[in-house]
Amino acid sequence: MTTPSVPPPGCPAHGSGQRIPLDSPEFAANPHAYYRYMRELGPTAQVTIAPGVEATLVTDYNAALDLLQDSANFRKDSRRWRALAEGRVSPDSPVLPLLAYRPNAMFTDGAEHVRLRQAITDSFARVSNKRLARIVSQAAQFLINQFSARGSADLLRDYAQQLPLYVFNELFGCPPEIGDRVLFGISGMFDGVNAEQASQVLLGAVSELVALKRSRPGEDITSYLMQHPAQLSDEELAHTLVLLLGAGGEPEGNLIGNSFYTMLTNEEFARLGQFDKAVDDTLWRNAPMSNYAPHYPVADTDVAGDKVRAGELCLVSFGAANTALADRGADTRGHLAWSAGPHACPSKEPARLIALTGLETLFNALPDVELAVPASSLAWRPGPFNRALASLPVRFSAVTPRPAAAPEPTAVSRDQALPVSPAPAPAAPQSTGRPGRWSNFMRWLTGQ
Repeated sequence: MTTPSVPPPGCPAHGSGQRIPLDSPEFAANPHAYYRYMRELGPTAQVTIAPGVEATLVTDYNAALDLLQDSANFRKDSRRWRALAEGRVSPDSPVLPLLAYRPNAMFTDGAEHVRLRQAITDSFARVSNKRLARIVSQAAQFLINQFSARGSADLLRDYAQQLPLYVFNELFGCPPEIGDRVLFGISGMFDGVNAEQASQVLLGAVSELVALKRSRPGEDITSYLMQHPAQLSDEELAHTLVLLLGAGGEPEGNLIGNSFYTMLTNEEFARLGQFDKAVDDTLWRNAPMSNYAPHYPVADTDVAGDKVRAGELCLVSFGAANTALADRGADTRGHLAWSAGPHACPSKEPARLIALTGLETLFNALPDVELAVPASSLAWRPGPFNRALASLPVRFSAVTPRPAAAPEPTAVSRDQALPVSPAPAPAAPQSTGRPGRWSNFMRWLTGQ
């Protein structure tokens, strides 16, 4: 007979009967202990994801898969969220920018979802793997140049978190004036600090980008989306860009950072250069978006026997579902880190290529990179959705920065002027008068 796990230290389940908070430092420090405990309670667990924001978390693999594939009974449109509609969720809640309705593929159902999703998949299909790998390699080398001569770095802050933002700015054809605000907005939304303001900055920036591309289209995903037969409106385009830049920013950065953690704490992966295997292991054991996939029951129903009410916020714990199978040695292609069903990630192959190229480029440039602190001392950032390190300090033999490669044609000409006035929205900080990160990258890329 198996003895049930005791609630992890600091867990309100220690006799209080309270919901388990997913935004606590205790959960971030040891989520797998919480997952084991929650799975033993049943297929779902009652949690909070921010002060005053309650949810049902699906922790069982089969129950999660069934929910993700059941679009008849569980919908994505968060206007069905009863607690939000009844005013029980604060409008300045740090989780609201990632849960509130937007007219894009994430928050729509049925034919509308198919239309918006097809525009995304077809537009990404126009970007070849060769072109994407070149963009990643250029951005990666620019970032490595910023710290290679020091012999030390925080791989998370200096590299993993920044790399996908540079890549996606290039893919979407952001000129520097817009790109700097995109970087600011995405970072703020996921950090949960002034998240509402950051969300407005991001929406204002992408709305400006939409207006620019309507006037001057280019060979970039923004223009491809505009040209798609789905005929997205300007509002749909802006919110689709928020979805893609958001999903390609923080989660992708966490995938790269967590994959570095996997390689630097597993001698076999690092020694043999098993980048592909390291990414798979990371998606199983430290999925970058560990608890998300918001759904809302159409009517009172159940999840594997556990009752849920109509309009209740139901989240899927990819972390809990995956680790249960990973511990039993499941096939590494069966994880749910990309979600499943009609709302599975439409861009998982580009996301995987970005992570693999980012890993390989850094290890090729700094082959003796190693952790600068014991692995046990690394801290994980609190947050209900992400599995993300707070920092990843490393050391290596100092290397002279490489000069910029001769640039190939990019999605946006460096001298392209903005033909539109900035949309009214809170602006990113500009008080120092110094150029933003994207502006610096564009100057390095073009040798200016």
